Amino acid sequence: METEVQLASFKIIGIAVRTTNQNGQAASDLGQLWQQFYNEDILSQIPGKLNNDIYSVYTAYTSDYTGEYTALIGCRVTSLDSIPNGLTGKAFTGGKYALHQARGKMPDAVMNAWQHIWDREKELNRKYTADFEVYGPKSQNPENAAVDIYIAIK
Repeated sequence: METEVQLASFKIIGIAVRTTNQNGQAASDLGQLWQQFYNEDILSQIPGKLNNDIYSVYTAYTSDYTGEYTALIGCRVTSLDSIPNGLTGKAFTGGKYALHQARGKMPDAVMNAWQHIWDREKELNRKYTADFEVYGPKSQNPENAAVDIYIAIK
């Protein structure tokens, strides 16, 4: 179902929120964050983008997927030297990742993929450093999208 890949370090600039998966909080917070990302055209405000792929990064976990974490929606950039006001920049170390691909109707396909990941929690041996989704060209058709999901593993 997933492929193991080795990733180099990368940098992201975007907008962030602190949230938790408890009581549907993340669904609400992430929905609002995505809405802000599009309504305020954050994509056009990010300097030094490597491309227009949108990253949704989950990091700064207090424990595991049941605890608090920071969600950051933005783009990979060449540098964190110039972060516009109101945006957040963060560097991530590379490492070993399990690559999953969510396919189908959005956002259900991504939600189903995460449920599968959570169901396999012990088996995956997660690091809880930075997990992320990549919304590239294949994610643009909401009826039949493909989104890559990377899970940091030990």
